[in-house]
Amino acid sequence: MSMFDNTKIPLLSKALNAYSLRHKVISSNVANIGTPGYKAKAVEFESTLNKEMAKTAVTNTVTNRRHIELSSAGSGAGTASVVQASPDHFSEEEKKSGINDVDIDMEMAEMAKNQIRFKYVSKLLGESFRGIQKSIRGQA
Repeated sequence: MSMFDNTKIPLLSKALNAYSLRHKVISSNVANIGTPGYKAKAVEFESTLNKEMAKTAVTNTVTNRRHIELSSAGSGAGTASVVQASPDHFSEEEKKSGINDVDIDMEMAEMAKNQIRFKYVSKLLGESFRGIQKSIRGQA
């Protein structure tokens, strides 16, 4: 058992791995935009993460009506998996004509969202390590 097991560090690490995998998959989709019959792929991570987080919900009690209620949260773990993407905006005729199902606009938007999420999780992970450093040094 690691000293980090009771922190959010393992979860954030898995999230970074998933976002890295998602970036590779999106890059592959963009690289294959001209490949006839290529099927776009996607990475699913958040649904698994949410299921795991729901298993370890935080319970809270409001002792004063003026207190803010906490939402349920937890520190579960998740796995990333590459799945076949299924964009609904292509007609059956377009699919039959040999055009693949990669939408460059959608892929670039997903890449931008993924980059923002990766940076955010990286920042959270850095803050977690800084907190541990402060604890070791005896700082508040």
